[in-house]
Amino acid sequence: MDGSSPSTNPHGSAAFNEGLRRNKAVICALSASYISTFAGYPLDSLKSRLQTIKTPIRVAKLASLVYREEGVMGFYRGLWIPLLTISFVRAASFTIYTEAKDYFRAHNHLNRNSAFDAALAGGIGGALSGSLISFGSARCPHFFQVRRQLEFSIAASKGIHIVKPPGTMAAVREIFKANGITGLYTGFRLHFLRDTLGTGLYFLEYDGMRHLLGRDRNGEQGETPSWLPIPSSIVPFVCGSFSGVTSWALIYPLDVVKTKVQQRALAGERYRGVWETLHRLVRGPDPAAPKPILAGCARIYRGLGVSALRSITTHGLLWTFYDLVSNYIDRLPQLSEEG
Repeated sequence: MDGSSPSTNPHGSAAFNEGLRRNKAVICALSASYISTFAGYPLDSLKSRLQTIKTPIRVAKLASLVYREEGVMGFYRGLWIPLLTISFVRAASFTIYTEAKDYFRAHNHLNRNSAFDAALAGGIGGALSGSLISFGSARCPHFFQVRRQLEFSIAASKGIHIVKPPGTMAAVREIFKANGITGLYTGFRLHFLRDTLGTGLYFLEYDGMRHLLGRDRNGEQGETPSWLPIPSSIVPFVCGSFSGVTSWALIYPLDVVKTKVQQRALAGERYRGVWETLHRLVRGPDPAAPKPILAGCARIYRGLGVSALRSITTHGLLWTFYDLVSNYIDRLPQLSEEG
């Protein structure tokens, strides 16, 4: 016996490190997503509620109402759904995104050392990722998540007072019983459009901004430019927050319409199309009231403030931990070619 063990065998450790490198995108996405999802979920829950209520309300007051009626767990209702599906959603999304960029690099497409090429390559990879993921298992769990977040408002629209909402599986059975298998895909076209546009814009902005802030096309982060003197260690947080907030603001009206369509379907109310829903959101609850453009926009963008805060928290942490794990894996010892 040579006294070696799996834990001390250098070849075994190096082979393990190589396995980490081969699956770096998946490992980075998983570890970063769990942390960012847990941190931003209470804000996402408040966002869904703000989008569906008929009268304006302050975020602080809504948070107080949720806490008083549902307790702390009210902010995390439905959390296990994204936590369980995140292993597929984030891993698949980042894998498709990185594979698309690797394809461009291997075939020398969009490979110039410019912000335009960096942004466009990331945007195409992101759009492809968002469109493909929307067809996968991310769609149904997201519908269940909305159902869980809006339990009380859905019950109120039916004139029902509930003390303890049904569990997730009970919600799934109710959806299936009322609308069959197609009920699980209510709002799919809006979801597909939102994910394709939103993810494409998100990665386009992130990669373009990272290039402007000193990252070369090989992924090495250099010094930040003189016009933005910030430490290079916080560049991922800044770029992630900025791309998350701006891309989300651009597609926010589409998300509001999607949530309203899903809420009406879950409440068993008459289906309204996209344009009818958007028109009613702009018009407001009183058809006879004046309809200034600013008031209509305010209704469409209700909840954007809390969504912006959620994006800053979630996407800033996501890319910060993604880069930390990525850099850690890159520094691991490599498998030597000897014996």
